[in-house]
Amino acid sequence: MPSERPAETFRARSIATPVAVIVVCAIGLTFLGLTILFSASVSLKQDPYFYLHKQVAGVAVAALLCFVVSRVNLDYARRASKWVAAAALVLLVLVLIPHLGVSVKGSRRWLGYGAARLQVSEFAKLAMVFCLAHYLALNQTRIGDWKRGYLYPLGIIGSFAGLILLEPDFGTAALALSVGLLLLFLAGAKWRYMIPTVALSAAAFALMVEHNPNRLRRFTAFMDVEANRQGGTYQLYQSLEAFAAGGTTGAGLGEGRQQINFLPEAHTDFIFAVVGEELGMWFTLAVVAVFAVMFVAGLAHLRRAPNLFHFLLAAGCLLLMCLQSIINLGVVTGVLPTKGMSLPFISAGLSNLLLMGLLIGVLINTQRVWGRAVLPDGAMREVLQ
Repeated sequence: MPSERPAETFRARSIATPVAVIVVCAIGLTFLGLTILFSASVSLKQDPYFYLHKQVAGVAVAALLCFVVSRVNLDYARRASKWVAAAALVLLVLVLIPHLGVSVKGSRRWLGYGAARLQVSEFAKLAMVFCLAHYLALNQTRIGDWKRGYLYPLGIIGSFAGLILLEPDFGTAALALSVGLLLLFLAGAKWRYMIPTVALSAAAFALMVEHNPNRLRRFTAFMDVEANRQGGTYQLYQSLEAFAAGGTTGAGLGEGRQQINFLPEAHTDFIFAVVGEELGMWFTLAVVAVFAVMFVAGLAHLRRAPNLFHFLLAAGCLLLMCLQSIINLGVVTGVLPTKGMSLPFISAGLSNLLLMGLLIGVLINTQRVWGRAVLPDGAMREVLQ
């Protein structure tokens, strides 16, 4: 937990700040995504530029959102945190209503019409982080208290994760729950509260999987990929085949074959397999290394946080990016059971791309203001009240 420090004015002596490193990594991953997306989508539409054009437009909008958020006064934006959270929860409820929420493959996760639709849960995760960071910072002295310091913030986390779970979207719900509990832990929640919560959450997820035939079948098939390659693990098996076909050096851009005839969703959830087939093992390891560099740079950035709100907000943005990348990489390589989740900055998909733009914008914002005077949480309490 960061300690309050006097307001001081200083500027970074070098442009190679931790956030600058994160931005450079994000730009590099985005350009890689555009390149691989074009290759992976050649056979998906008669127009081979279809997904590329959509992704370029999404990158432009994400860049605009990033710039706007980077200029927002975060301390005064805290005043609207409860309204932002309330609006996000309302949208999550609207998604569940037939004829309002768009249903795809049995899951109701989108709002929109036709091809123009957004996945509400993506933005709800950031709203949860924003609200939770504000609440925990405002009640910093009560973190050890069972009701105000633990039960109430746990209710915030549970509201978001529970509504996402009803869509149903087990993976995103687990991600939101994990990020929320980690923020609660970073704020100083007691171990005797955290351990039972984590255990009960894991048990609840296990029971829900057990009582859901499709997810139980997917999990049991994952335990033996080879034996179930024509059924529950077909997608994973073809993903592993893509890595094997690529070897260490890759088949070359545009030369991959798995995504043309065998690998479903090659342009979204399993795009990392296309990277492996066309560019090879060394390039896939480089992608993993880039995400690791982003995480380490984020940790270095957090050390400069002037107060708990800024610390938790930046930490939440970092966790949303890095935990999602870990889940996607684990799924595509067969370390985790198959779960549809985008690879940040690389996979096709407008909603997640816009979310990444917002997260990077928040980190740039904190980089910009942490070198200037920032009101401590005690002073912010008076402003907000």
